[in-house]
Amino acid sequence: MASLSEIKSKIASTAKTSQITGAMQMVSAAKLQKSEALARSYQLYADKVRQMTLDLVSHDREPSKNPMLISRAVKKTGYLVITSDRGLVGGYNSNILKSVMSAIRGKNASEYAVIALGAMGADFFKSRGIEVVYEQRGLEDQPSFEEVRDIVNQAVKLYQAEEFDELYVCYNHHVNSLTSEQRMTKMLPVSFDETPRIADEVGMPDLTTFEFEPDRETILAQLLPQYAQSLIFGSIIDAKTAEHAAGMSAMRAATDNAKDVINTLTIQFNRARQAAITQEITEIVAGAAAL
Repeated sequence: MASLSEIKSKIASTAKTSQITGAMQMVSAAKLQKSEALARSYQLYADKVRQMTLDLVSHDREPSKNPMLISRAVKKTGYLVITSDRGLVGGYNSNILKSVMSAIRGKNASEYAVIALGAMGADFFKSRGIEVVYEQRGLEDQPSFEEVRDIVNQAVKLYQAEEFDELYVCYNHHVNSLTSEQRMTKMLPVSFDETPRIADEVGMPDLTTFEFEPDRETILAQLLPQYAQSLIFGSIIDAKTAEHAAGMSAMRAATDNAKDVINTLTIQFNRARQAAITQEITEIVAGAAAL
């Protein structure tokens, strides 16, 4: 059995750990609130871009010849994988990385391309000998489009250059503060049957029709890349929100576990102290009896 001083030292160190994880939980909770507010404000912009794009490619018009709308034979698939830059977020990274590895399992290296947003994902793929064609690290907690412009533009440019024939964005979708779900969403070529409907999730009806000048194809040539970028950026915001929620849940669990350990050690300490006192009393009584 450990000595009283050893148990007391363990209690003190665990209490300090509990204070740290508790503080980290509060920090993650504050970041989560900010990310949720950013996601709500961005939804309004993304919905308007979608409405305009949908109006231009609606079924009552002639099919557009824009290459971003045309499906081509899939020889190579692109995966934009969104992870965090650090750990302490529970299963946030491992869940999405397992999904991606499952998707590429059995494929030749020439059949897929990986784009990594986040150090955990980039290091994960490199350690397994998987080439990362483009990566970005050090993303802010509430990212702006300017911060991710390079990787978003690069993903769209690689598709337009036919470096791959379809692009999936792989990320954790934020459901609530306790739940997230892995998503592998096809973003390119643009398809309104497969891309997520932001307005549907927030209950916003389509009430707007647009009149455009100049011709439709000229506008689509400018609008479709922006629309694809908005979809990818929306996924990044969603993933960041899920990351903060995962961090908050992980730190809450760590704090609760630390408290459980402290309670167990306190009981152990009290029992050891009681045993020591009983032993001392026994020795005193035995000594008195001997006299």
